[in-house]
Amino acid sequence: MTTANTTNTNTPEILADQEQFLFPCAPPYYDEPIVLVEGNGMDVVDSEGREYLDFFSGILTTGIGHCHPEVVERVRAQIGRLGHTSTLYVTEPHVAYAKRLAQITPGDLNRSFFTNSGTEAVETAVMLACMYTGRSEIIALRHGYSGRSTLATNLTGHAAWRPLPSSIPVKHVLAPYPYRCPFKSPCDESCIDAFGRDLEDAILTTTNGKPAAFMAETILGVAGYVVPPPGYFQRAADIIRQYGGVFICDEVQAGFGRTGGKWFGIEHWDVVPDIMVMAKAIASGFPMGATVTRDDIAAAWSGKTISTFGGNPIATTAALATSDVMIREDVPTRSAERGAQLRAGLEALQRQHSWIGDVRGMGLMQALELVDDAKQKTPSPTKARALMEATKQQGLLVGVGGLHGQTIRFGPSMLVMEAQVDNALNRLAAACDAVSRTS
Repeated sequence: MTTANTTNTNTPEILADQEQFLFPCAPPYYDEPIVLVEGNGMDVVDSEGREYLDFFSGILTTGIGHCHPEVVERVRAQIGRLGHTSTLYVTEPHVAYAKRLAQITPGDLNRSFFTNSGTEAVETAVMLACMYTGRSEIIALRHGYSGRSTLATNLTGHAAWRPLPSSIPVKHVLAPYPYRCPFKSPCDESCIDAFGRDLEDAILTTTNGKPAAFMAETILGVAGYVVPPPGYFQRAADIIRQYGGVFICDEVQAGFGRTGGKWFGIEHWDVVPDIMVMAKAIASGFPMGATVTRDDIAAAWSGKTISTFGGNPIATTAALATSDVMIREDVPTRSAERGAQLRAGLEALQRQHSWIGDVRGMGLMQALELVDDAKQKTPSPTKARALMEATKQQGLLVGVGGLHGQTIRFGPSMLVMEAQVDNALNRLAAACDAVSRTS
């Protein structure tokens, strides 16, 4: 690991203040947390001057890298001209970005509402679905994650992310989790009928038979980048619509070209959702979320509403600049190419280490699920913690996920270069060797 010419700050004091003055419910990674002070492209620098290759992008948020110069310059110009108005007034960036989303989203999704986060986008989508259908019950996936509000935590299918007992009419169905499929191993298209029966049975037995919506991430993010088997979303969308509900597609992590070859994950399955939510990579780290739908559903919102900061000129300018770069650089194609390179490297590591139980993902959204026993598929959060510490020592930033914290997640900038992927894989290989030596 190299050392950059960065002003040395008082790291122990910063960490002590972090522990004393911030909520303990959101602890940072690592036994000795990293204090980041600078970022440029794929590289970040900590308060001690150490450099890291960032392969997690702030949970897939800095989708075109840290401090992209085009985004920086356009935001700098906008903030010196007009910083905030609220949606009580019209601004050009707000309207222009809504038009941009209408151009790249599938089907007839051409109406947008902007908020400050994925959580708020989810809240907007669920409220809209209930108003459109005149119903109130929502169906979500086990292992799914939807955010941190009361509604979003009720939608979430992970006990660790649900601090309060259920208080909203949400029903959870089996997640299409091929590595741990309850129906067949290996999971394949024949399991779709079984997942469909589970969804329909939940409608008939755990709701009043009139659900408002079925909501799902196209790739389960916090669950550890779980990719459903082909045909799942076609069946699920057909079933919820058969019972009069709508399909809400969560693209917060999978959107904007990350899955490779398409702008949004759901497009891989040739399904057009009724409502789509997105955030993360939308604006290169500026706080922004979007809920996108078609004309008739958007028109169903009753009563007044406003998002004071949602769609503000700064965030929408950042989103427009980010989108311009993404389109010019053709990030769906880049994600497919570099994702294939990353996947091949991860699969090679799996062949070398028996504790890597599963390699999965799409494009530049890849993961390793770690196990203590390959045959029993026993989740190993211990090995995941060890690998996190080992990658830190190698100067590589990655993420963790999974119901038990047993999955390592990779989500680099979609502008990552071939040499940078090779570099990351070399660092990861050294980290894996270190874990194998100590386990």
